[in-house]
Amino acid sequence: MPLKRMIPAVHQAVYRATNGRWSSRLAGQNMLLLTTKGRRTGVRRVVPLLYVPDGEAIIVIGSNWGGRRNPDWYWNVLADPHARVQAGPRKLRVEARIVGADERPRVWSLVTAQYPGYEAYAQRLGGIREIPLVVLTPAGAARHSV
Repeated sequence: MPLKRMIPAVHQAVYRATNGRWSSRLAGQNMLLLTTKGRRTGVRRVVPLLYVPDGEAIIVIGSNWGGRRNPDWYWNVLADPHARVQAGPRKLRVEARIVGADERPRVWSLVTAQYPGYEAYAQRLGGIREIPLVVLTPAGAARHSV
């Protein structure tokens, strides 16, 4: 199993087994489990992600380890914005939306302040793609701008 697939699988297993007591922080960063529905298969997919809290909202980053393609979970939330999140022991249903151009500078600065490594990813990509920023809002919560 390639390392890029093995690490998330182990992380997810530990996260679930300990109900988020372990693995909800990694190298000082907040981690969550995002569950989406596969856009082609309809199968539930779970991925561990770094996140940045922003009030009631949660920001996740489609960096795909700085790769040239957007991650599968990103395409899944585009197809169906209804997802689930486990952040530590807290589990909730969320609705996803892509950060628009007008709000991107503020959200990107929040993200890179928390984890400056994303700036290096963006520079390495050099215009191949823009790293998507996705806002997860608790389902049923009042809509607000992030």
